[in-house]
Amino acid sequence: MTVVGVLKETKTHEYRVGLTPAGTRELTEHGHTVVVEASAGIGSGYEDEQYLKAGARIASDAASVFSEATLLIKVKEPLAAERKLLQPHHTLFAYLHLAPDRDQTHDLLASGATCIAYETVTDGRGNLPLLAPMSEVAGRLAIQAGAQALEKVKGGRGVLLSGVPGVYPGNVVIIGGGVVGRNAAQLAVGLGANVTVLDRSVAVLRDLDQHYRGSIATLYSTQDAIEAVLSAADLVVGAVLIPGASAPRLITRDLLSIMPTGSALVDVAIDQGGCAETSRPTTHDDPTYIVEGVVHYCVANMPGGVARTSTQALTNATLPYIIRLADHGAKRALEQDRGFMSGLNVAQGKLTCEGVATAQGLEYLAPERMLGKIS
Repeated sequence: MTVVGVLKETKTHEYRVGLTPAGTRELTEHGHTVVVEASAGIGSGYEDEQYLKAGARIASDAASVFSEATLLIKVKEPLAAERKLLQPHHTLFAYLHLAPDRDQTHDLLASGATCIAYETVTDGRGNLPLLAPMSEVAGRLAIQAGAQALEKVKGGRGVLLSGVPGVYPGNVVIIGGGVVGRNAAQLAVGLGANVTVLDRSVAVLRDLDQHYRGSIATLYSTQDAIEAVLSAADLVVGAVLIPGASAPRLITRDLLSIMPTGSALVDVAIDQGGCAETSRPTTHDDPTYIVEGVVHYCVANMPGGVARTSTQALTNATLPYIIRLADHGAKRALEQDRGFMSGLNVAQGKLTCEGVATAQGLEYLAPERMLGKIS
């Protein structure tokens, strides 16, 4: 029997929760104890009473959850105060995005805990099944956020992406044709915008072209191609991803300066450091700023703004993994699934994610070498 702790998120305007009451019920029916921090689900519309009915116990504060649980479930990375409570016997399962975050990396290494990152878990086809649902949400939100940023009252150039009869629609440029890019394209096409998607995979571009039957433009991503499309872009969505590593800086300040004044940049890659030189993390209560006349939207937890949908989608994806961790312990659950093992970022004071090690210039140990030291 494992004691599973569900923590209340403390990041600014983060309303998601790591486990729904339905997920809680599944764990309790497997014979595990679930301890939920008081009010953890309120932001997603789940009352403590619903967790109690699902078989959980309610803890008064985070410290109580840390003291009782061995498996800790979160959405976003633990903040500094939470990291101080981590111990070697803990297994933390959450989005970590360590590559651009040296302080968090240092603290997790010092804790001795086993830390598994949703965003680097892979499946048998090399996809990222635990990142995908939030990427779907973020891609769709990127178009909503960008449309608002283009409004004149928000500092934008006053362009309606859909246009109206007799007026051209807006030009949307999406850099990256993965899950975020595909979902951004879906919404942008639905609005009637002119859409261009850039990617370095010809297979991805071919698939997009076939899916949209020529109603969007696809370009192989080079610096020349990016420069060519930015000069006429109303909205740019940064949707690039290198799993576990820092996002490549594809948009320099000089490139930004060729964009029309009042155009918008939504940098969905901000969790991994951002794909624009001028990007810096923002929050839902102060989401935008302007550089070189371009409105930047760089909220680092975009799906938190639609918390109920996001929480349900996230639990759908993570629950099978949480059950395996609870049923078998981290060592056995990871060694049985190489894709799951790729989610191991930190174990017993060692860094086990190569992308993070490269980004921060730290020593890397293959996760297989650390399995014997975790429980």
